[in-house]
Parts: sequence; C-alpha cells; structure tokens
Amino acid sequence: MLIDVDIIDETESWTGLPERAEVISIAIRNVEAECFSDGGAPSSVSVLLCDDAKIRQLNRDFRNIDKATNVLSFPSAASPGFPKHLGDLAIAFETVQFEARAEAKSLKDHTAHMVVHGMLHLLGYDHENSVDADRMEQLEVRILARFGVADPYSDTIPIMSSKSK
Repeated sequence: MLIDVDIIDETESWTGLPERAEVISIAIRNVEAECFSDGGAPSSVSVLLCDDAKIRQLNRDFRNIDKATNVLSFPSAASPGFPKHLGDLAIAFETVQFEARAEAKSLKDHTAHMVVHGMLHLLGYDHENSVDADRMEQLEVRILARFGVADPYSDTIPIMSSKSK
C-alpha cells in the first residue's frame, strides 16, 4: 500500500453508504495499481465527504462556478513529478446520490467512479477536449472493471452533468 488515504467525513449524509471507507480505499488502490505499475506513487491523498452546500462553496471559491457538483479535485502544489501528498478530493453526497438514482446505478458504484475520476484529475488527466475525454473515460472504465464496477459511460446520461442548485 503506497497511497495513504485520509477520509474526512464531514456530513451525516454519507452514513447512507456504510461501506464508504472501503469503497474509497478499493477505488484508490485500483488507480494505484493501474497508474503506478513501477511501484512509485505519492504517499497520501485526502478525501472530503461533504454535502452539496460545502461542494458548492468550494466550487464557487476555487472555480468561480456557483453550483454543486459531484467531485472536485485539488492537486498538490508541490514540485514537479509526483509529490508526497498527491492532493485532495471533495465528493458531495446529494449530487452523487441524485446522479446514481438518475442513472440507475448503485450509490456504491457511482461513488467508486467519482473517486477514480477525481484521482485521475489529481494525476493530470482531464476532459477539456474530446481526445482527452476519451482517453480519461477509457482509463476510468479499465480501472473500474478491475474491481467489478460496470462501464459508467454505457447507455447513461453524461456523468459530468449534475443537478443545478
């Protein structure tokens, strides 16, 4: 285990997913296995489990977007290469639950997807253009398949859409 995961459970809402710590750890371990095959990896990542109000505030403060979203990634501002602390993720319960229901997915699987998606952003992947989006989506699908989560992009509404506040 190379990546130490610090989970900050800021809201009671996440008790709706009792196995959240296990889901997060498994998702991160599979990102690690897929992306760090040489054994080198950053040593830590923090995951804030929050509500829509908190993620909306973070989105407004850091991205100038005044609405809730499913996951935000905050890469560490360390020196080039993989820093000791990779960065921080924030995941909003209400939005993730809403999307899971709307897309007929389990909360567990959709949360795992948000962790994988956020981790890939911490590693420098993005979806700003179709080529990068395709590359990132293919990697997400491959990582999720490693631990039995179905392709989140098949026959669903786009994952990046979220309910507006």
